Amino acid sequence: MSVSYAVVFEQAPGNWAAWVPDLPGCFTTGATLEETKINIREAITGHLETMRAFGDPIPQPTSTAADVRVDIAA
Repeated sequence: MSVSYAVVFEQAPGNWAAWVPDLPGCFTTGATLEETKINIREAITGHLETMRAFGDPIPQPTSTAADVRVDIAA
């Protein structure tokens, strides 16, 4: 079974962070965006495997992400 979860990526000073809104507690960091993308994939897999091992239901994805452009005064 394949499922897609929305992931939030945030650049911080010196590294990147990522988390999954639909999987509370599922997060990771990395030195680069590319490394963080690899790490979050592994984090999601591990998180879901742990949930399954404890008999917890696997949540369906419900979150989405979008870039929203706004105008601000100069």
